[in-house]
Amino acid sequence: MEICTVGGYDEVGKNMTAIKVGEHVFLFDCGFYLPGVIELQEQGEINYTKQGLRRVGGIPDDRVLDKIGWRKKVKAIFLSHAHLDHVAGLPFLADRYPNATIYGTPFTMKVLESLINDSTVMVRNKRRVVQSNSTHKIPGVPNNIKVEFIHTTHSTIDSTFIVLHTPEGGFFYALDYKFDDTPTFGSPPNYKRLKELGNENIQLAVINTLYSAKKESNLSERDADNMLREAFDNARSKDKALFITTFSSHIERLNNIVKYASKTRREVIFLGRSLAKYVDCAMKVGKCPFQNKIRVIKYRRQVNSTLRKVEADRGRYVIVCTGHQGEEGSILDRISKGETPFRFRNGDNLIYSSSVIPTEVNIESRRMLDERFERMGVILQKNVHVHGHGSQESKKKLIRMVKPKVIIPSHGDKKQEKDLICVAEEMGYKLGKTSYLSTNGNVIKV
Repeated sequence: MEICTVGGYDEVGKNMTAIKVGEHVFLFDCGFYLPGVIELQEQGEINYTKQGLRRVGGIPDDRVLDKIGWRKKVKAIFLSHAHLDHVAGLPFLADRYPNATIYGTPFTMKVLESLINDSTVMVRNKRRVVQSNSTHKIPGVPNNIKVEFIHTTHSTIDSTFIVLHTPEGGFFYALDYKFDDTPTFGSPPNYKRLKELGNENIQLAVINTLYSAKKESNLSERDADNMLREAFDNARSKDKALFITTFSSHIERLNNIVKYASKTRREVIFLGRSLAKYVDCAMKVGKCPFQNKIRVIKYRRQVNSTLRKVEADRGRYVIVCTGHQGEEGSILDRISKGETPFRFRNGDNLIYSSSVIPTEVNIESRRMLDERFERMGVILQKNVHVHGHGSQESKKKLIRMVKPKVIIPSHGDKKQEKDLICVAEEMGYKLGKTSYLSTNGNVIKV
């Protein structure tokens, strides 16, 4: 078994991993590097191209697969979940793998379909929608090579661990996850199957490194639910505006937001293209329980018309909108700059059910956004949120259950990857023998 660590091994995002078994190659994820994409946006290139994305490092540099002779051997592409840093690069690179079938869970594949439509790129690859906790033969390869998707919890629905079962042992792909035993939407992780894998010769595991240094147990979405209840209780003024923002793909969080927003007896309105995209995908796969309790406004003219109504009758609405990272052109950004018919006033409420993604661009954009709102007298409730990534204990728990012979950290900078190496060393793994630090474009034989 050989692994090419294509992308996500020097940074958070741009995830792509290739595994070669015999003469067959399999790809895992193909995502954006979001800071690179933001740089492209700042250059005014919203109609992305493969060349433009490559120039700013916004997609994995999969040209390494040409150099090592693997590209034409790719038989399948497996997607772990629907986040942009795992799927958004695929519309721009899929044409390089014309014989590869794309596999993913229902929500993941609907999001991919939406991204393909947005990109205006033609993707001709066969696509196969699979359910969590299912195993599949792969066309064009021997029957003793199969792929398995195992349900896990994360900050978007239909997230999975992926296992490639081969005669040489199993390859276990663990991006992204946290172990949430009390989710508020869907099932807990499939611990039973993970424990079974511990007896099935898992040769190699690629494991997410985020929060590997954090020793405190990660909180459950049940904790976020309690935080939301308190945040809405703290925003009781009937004549004041009430806005809340979160990650558009976090369907479980949106469900809980709508639950408490509905109790205010205000009309619940979702504003923004990103929210509309993910809610629409959830509706199409039957996983949007709040769809009859909200109104979704997508286009700029309709958004401005709605905000004009909110301005005139502030106590009538709960607005769920985009912009929690301070992204330029988002609804919150435009409101803060006076570019919409709505103006925040002293005592209005804004709840951030999110954290700041730790890049320089996001940190600075969000700081400036908050400063503008604070000058207006807006009451800000921040970090009404729990992370979608497991802490150090989740890494140890996963390793104990699956018992991989070799571990490679991914989805982090070098410090975060070294943190996971330290966790592995505590559990008996030896750097250079049973654990490896890799870089983008590196090939390791296991």
